[in-house]
Amino acid sequence: MKLLHTISSIDISGGGPSKSISDLCSQLVKKNIEVNILTNVSDNPYLIESPNTNLQLNFVKSESYKFALNRILQNEKFDLLHGHGIWQMPVHYMSQIARRKNIPYIVSPRGMLEPWALNANKWKKKLALWLYQYKDLEKANCIHATAQMEADNIRKLGFSNPIAIIPNGIDVSEFPLIAEKQIKEKYTLLFLSRIHIKKGIELLVEAWSKIDKNLRHNWEIIIVGNGEADYIKSLQNLINIKELDSEIKIVGPQFGSEKIKMYHEADLFVLPTYSENFGIVVAEALACGVPVITTKGTPWSDISTNKAGWWIDIGVEPLVLALQEAITLCVVVRHQMGINGRKLIIEKYSIETVSNNMVQLYEWVINNVKRPEFVYL
Repeated sequence: MKLLHTISSIDISGGGPSKSISDLCSQLVKKNIEVNILTNVSDNPYLIESPNTNLQLNFVKSESYKFALNRILQNEKFDLLHGHGIWQMPVHYMSQIARRKNIPYIVSPRGMLEPWALNANKWKKKLALWLYQYKDLEKANCIHATAQMEADNIRKLGFSNPIAIIPNGIDVSEFPLIAEKQIKEKYTLLFLSRIHIKKGIELLVEAWSKIDKNLRHNWEIIIVGNGEADYIKSLQNLINIKELDSEIKIVGPQFGSEKIKMYHEADLFVLPTYSENFGIVVAEALACGVPVITTKGTPWSDISTNKAGWWIDIGVEPLVLALQEAITLCVVVRHQMGINGRKLIIEKYSIETVSNNMVQLYEWVINNVKRPEFVYL
């Protein structure tokens, strides 16, 4: 089997998709599958050198992407093309050429068809859908969603082609379990993600201000990530207005071992987001054994059913209630919730499990073998 994956960027600044796709491709080549990645040049890609001779990395300038894609497809024969992300041109070029050359292709929207995402730059996206994006998706052999919620939203847009539901996977070995937490003077509530209005950070600040000082006196909130300078400044102003500057700190993005250290030093993780198609940081925190509070804007009902955290309605009041409960639990109970979370990730979201499912999907599309149970017609 020979595959070509197309994506705008696999840079570490690109968030969850860059990481999950890099991990997926690195895992696929261990199964004797040949994989090419075509992506734009960036400063800090997750993959710099191929970890396996079966994986070929092709970094090109954005203005040369279509030319490079044509050249690769002229020189090599692929069984399937897999594009990640929409609205930007790489996946559109891939879809066009795949139809012209009669090569099967899959599109992973990566959350870009979620209602929140569609409402951002709404009219530009309506125009793009009309011009090319709807056709690219409609003609795909399969659309890949990372959760049932994303699949449902794709169906609501009128797409009737098969949808495969396969979550993003993480390499659990990169996220070692934290040691059992001890009683300490100051506990840490961690937010680690892109600092963006979609993430609901204002909700967190507002909710924290409503919790009795006697409950929160031995807790701090650390907000980790990158974002637009003006937005970060507005968040800091809100924190100052609420007189929480001694309790809530905003720090820059952390990568590699520094990011792992942030998870290991955290006693709770929070993602109060309005919308996520997956939320890879939730999986990372759980893998490290950190209980999670997140919203029903994410597909993470598993954390509630597996007693690994809180899956709550979006808004200030539900967040207040969850935070109050979480910070008043004893250390032993929170640690057990963390153990439950890691078990969940190993069983359902490990890169090994996810890559096995993805191979089944590819074989179904290419060879018309028995349809996997996670593919819905």
